[in-house]
Amino acid sequence: MATLKTATPQGYSRIAGIGAGRSNVVVHNNDIVGPIDSSDEWIQQRTGIVTRRRADKDTSLIDMSLEASKEAIANAGLTPEDIGAIIIATVTFPYPTPSAAAKLAAELGTGPIPAWDISAACAGYCYGIAQADAVVRSGMADNVLVVGAEKLSDWIDPTDRSISFILGDGAGAAVVQSSDTPGISQSVIGSNPQKWDTIKMHASFFEYRDDREVGFPTLRQDGPSVFRWAVYDMVEIAKEALDAAGVQASDLAAFVPHQANMRIIDNLAKQLGVPDSVVIGRDIAENGNTSSASIPLATHRLLKENPELSGGLSLQIGFGAGLVYGAQVVQLP
Repeated sequence: MATLKTATPQGYSRIAGIGAGRSNVVVHNNDIVGPIDSSDEWIQQRTGIVTRRRADKDTSLIDMSLEASKEAIANAGLTPEDIGAIIIATVTFPYPTPSAAAKLAAELGTGPIPAWDISAACAGYCYGIAQADAVVRSGMADNVLVVGAEKLSDWIDPTDRSISFILGDGAGAAVVQSSDTPGISQSVIGSNPQKWDTIKMHASFFEYRDDREVGFPTLRQDGPSVFRWAVYDMVEIAKEALDAAGVQASDLAAFVPHQANMRIIDNLAKQLGVPDSVVIGRDIAENGNTSSASIPLATHRLLKENPELSGGLSLQIGFGAGLVYGAQVVQLP
């Protein structure tokens, strides 16, 4: 019987470079409180958000992804021709097909490489890192570009009080590269399918097609249920990720959770016993919740402001619509 030939497995992977594509319009709380009959004080107390960035009409999800990708590739000391695969995590690319990753590959000028999208909402970037880690270690590619990118402002109802006021736009990118030493831990990923519709579009496109009075599909959430799930369930997932990596919270240089809500971030850090020596990503105050882009954007900012953290360990955890979650410990580039 013939023996199958496979790719030569690699030892480990690491993140070699991070990049950011931040939206160009700063939107203050006072700019959006009218339609939701609210106030700057109410939004800050509930979410910790002071401003969020939103792209203008002429700036696309691909534009932001391209900016983030070019920086990440350059920071990794590579060129687009060195990239062996592209993974984009997004729920806001306006075309069901072809993929945003295929479009980004064309814009970057890569070779004929595999390119695909992930729909895992706010956990998408962590899913992407888990997939890139597997792709690199399998020997399929030496360098995988992972992008979390969202233009959420295209998919909100300005009068909706459940989620519209927290959302922003942006893209964050990372290059996952083969390594002689471990740079990405075993990932912990999963879902709570019984609550799959806790965050969702208010209508399907078929419903909108057949009855325009339904309105263009926009995002909604059951805020209290999502908050309870994030605070009580996600701390256990974070602990699993630490255990899978063989480290403790005190071994971390940084903690970068999904930028969903400042109260959730602070609560998770407290329950995990994150010491004061650990720098916590809190990008949400200025950039809002950017779903799959939030962790790479927060990591990018954290490294810009604290370059001495390079080489240290960071626990990252994403959670959102589905309800899905993903977490791993990574070595900061």
